[in-house]
This record gives sequence, C-alpha cells and structure tokens, in this order.
Amino acid sequence: MTDRIVLSGMKFSGRHGLSDEERERPQPFEVDVELRTNLQPAGVDDDIDKTVDYGQVFEICRELVEATNFKLLEAIAEGIAHEILIAMPVAEVGVRVRKLRVPVRGTLDHAGVEIWRARSLAGRRREGRGSNRDG
Repeated sequence: MTDRIVLSGMKFSGRHGLSDEERERPQPFEVDVELRTNLQPAGVDDDIDKTVDYGQVFEICRELVEATNFKLLEAIAEGIAHEILIAMPVAEVGVRVRKLRVPVRGTLDHAGVEIWRARSLAGRRREGRGSNRDG
C-alpha cells in the first residue's frame, strides 16, 4: 500500500532521558508520524469519516510525550506507534522522535530515532510502560 498521511514537526515538551537531571525540567521534543492506509475511499467520496483524524493522532503524540516519562527515545516512539495502531484504521505507522536538547559536549542539532510498526504487532502489550509524572 502506498497511500500515506504525514504529520511533520509536531513540537512538545517532555521529561525524558537517562539522568534525573534530564527528567527534572521539560525539554523540547519533535515528532513526525507517517501513516500507511488506503486513502481512496476518503478521496473518492470526499468523506472525512473515511480517513484518519489528524487531531486524534496529534493528541496521542502529545499525551505520550508530555504526560509520561521514558528513559529512551525508542520507548517514546514505541508508545506512540502502539497507541496509533490501536486507535486508528492504519496498516503501518512510522514514528520519528527527535530530542532537540541533547546532553553532549559539543554541538548537535538533535538526536533521533525512527521506527516502523505494522498492525499485526499492535495487539502485543508492551512491558515497562513509562510512568505518569503524577504517580
């Protein structure tokens, strides 16, 4: 399937990282999501009910970045992919997560990960989910 919906450059603040220092204050993250699904029914019928709700995808990403704590970018990306595959009628999802403030000695624009997951993996419940900030 070659049809895709792309949401690029979603910006959020989150408390993620290996060190307590990184998790102490919110820092900037950027997320891109690519959804593979059949867009023909929505396009032919010009019917929003036959496509993916961008707002809901945005809220899934926002919730995972802003309301959870993870040590790794990989875990943020896995969480986003998992939630999208459960909530949306898509065959595959690609997630890119970039950390814009990286604790290295030198200049680095960002660090990032990119993952692709298919619907067949969505049913598997992940262990070690990030914790809520409040809990």
